[in-house]
Amino acid sequence: MDKTNGMLTVFFEEPFWVGVFEITENGKLSAAKMTFGAEPKDGEVFEFILKHYYELKFSPAVETKTKRTADNPKRRQRQAHKQLSVHGTGTKSQQALKLMQEAMKTERRQITKEQREAEKQRQFEFRQQKRREKHKGH
Repeated sequence: MDKTNGMLTVFFEEPFWVGVFEITENGKLSAAKMTFGAEPKDGEVFEFILKHYYELKFSPAVETKTKRTADNPKRRQRQAHKQLSVHGTGTKSQQALKLMQEAMKTERRQITKEQREAEKQRQFEFRQQKRREKHKGH
C-alpha cells in the first residue's frame, strides 16, 4: 500500500524563521527548506503552501523507516506536544537537504567551469584575430 506523508516544521534559526517541508513516500524521505524571514503567522504559512508549494525544490529521496502506530487520540495528542517541543530538523531531512546542497554545488561548479573555459576561448580567439590583423599589412 502506497502512503504519502507530508510535514512542515517552522523554527527559528538565527536570524530568520525557516520552514522545512518533509515528504515521506514509499519509505523514502525528501525535504525542502524555505526561509521566511520574519516570524510567519499561521495564515501566511497556509497561504504560502497553497501558492508556492509546487515551486519548492525537494532533495533527492533518502531511505527511511516509517512506524505504524495506533490511532489513539491520546497518543496523537502526546505526539503533537512532543513535536512542538522539538526544535530544528530531523536527521533524515538533514541528510536529504545535504544531498540536495551537494548536487547544487556540483552543478554550480560545472556551470562556472564552462563559463571560465568559454571566456578563455573567447580571449584566445580575440588574440588570434588581433595577431592576424597585425600581419595583414597597411
